[in-house]
Amino acid sequence: MINDGPVLVVTMIDDPTADLVINELHDRGTPVVRLDSGDFPATLSVAATITEEGISGTLVTSTRAADLSRVRSLYYRRPSGFAFPHLNEQDARFAVTQARYGLGGVLASLPGCLYVNHPHRIGDAEFKPSGLVAAAQCGFKVPNTMVTSDPEAAKRFVKDHGPAIYKPLSTPLYRVDGASCTVEVGEVTADQLDGQVAGTAHLFQSRVDKVADVRVTVIGDRTFPVRIDSGLLDWRTDYGKLSYRVVKPPDGIEAALRRYLAYFGLVFGAFDFALDRHGAWWFLECNPSGQWAWLEPPTGLPMVSAMADLLERHPR
Repeated sequence: MINDGPVLVVTMIDDPTADLVINELHDRGTPVVRLDSGDFPATLSVAATITEEGISGTLVTSTRAADLSRVRSLYYRRPSGFAFPHLNEQDARFAVTQARYGLGGVLASLPGCLYVNHPHRIGDAEFKPSGLVAAAQCGFKVPNTMVTSDPEAAKRFVKDHGPAIYKPLSTPLYRVDGASCTVEVGEVTADQLDGQVAGTAHLFQSRVDKVADVRVTVIGDRTFPVRIDSGLLDWRTDYGKLSYRVVKPPDGIEAALRRYLAYFGLVFGAFDFALDRHGAWWFLECNPSGQWAWLEPPTGLPMVSAMADLLERHPR
């Protein structure tokens, strides 16, 4: 039987990608409840009952309500964090923990719900070392990589496996003079490394002699591979220099993509590859919450429609 309940979209207020998907679902007449978990408890409330029959109850926003037993799918994007600024530090820390494990636990336990992706699986897949190990096991070509806080080990790696690059292991909010910044991928030499490496974990990697990048967006059973030409080491630093064209993956890549997603229990993934001059695709990472909608206009790929199909759970 087709579940005609609502689609939950969990994200912050400023999310153009979610806007496109929600508009598509609205045009199809599919009910949607959008919420930001960061609005809890001010304008978002939950009342969930757990019995031997499972979980039931309601989730209520300022404009919508959802029956927790009838949610057909949950699109987990980029919600803001819980905050309790009216409480002192200790009480706020306690309240944030209760909200995370209370509301978060309910959202992660909806019966019969399709998660795109499940928040716990997102958490697992966001660890770059785990992703690289999984990628190698799934059959991708993976650059030599070191994760270290040892300056001497870092220097040896760069000397033995250079030219090498540094990239952040995660990308939390980073501000310079009040402006949000991206910590760029950058080439690094052994003589640039000093005792500061000991301050935290760093990721160093052999630089692929690439001619282009490839972003492969997997949405359910559909795959959207796009070549990105830029001449840049890190194409995220200047979108104005990018050009796009749809490409066909080499033999074996599609199967490896499916193995990787199954490894982490994902139904969506934004994969990044470096394309070398011999035509080989080198796995760099898979973002389980990655951006993708900006690729539709220059390529004509029906990505918004594919995401709406997946969330509806009965493709057209």
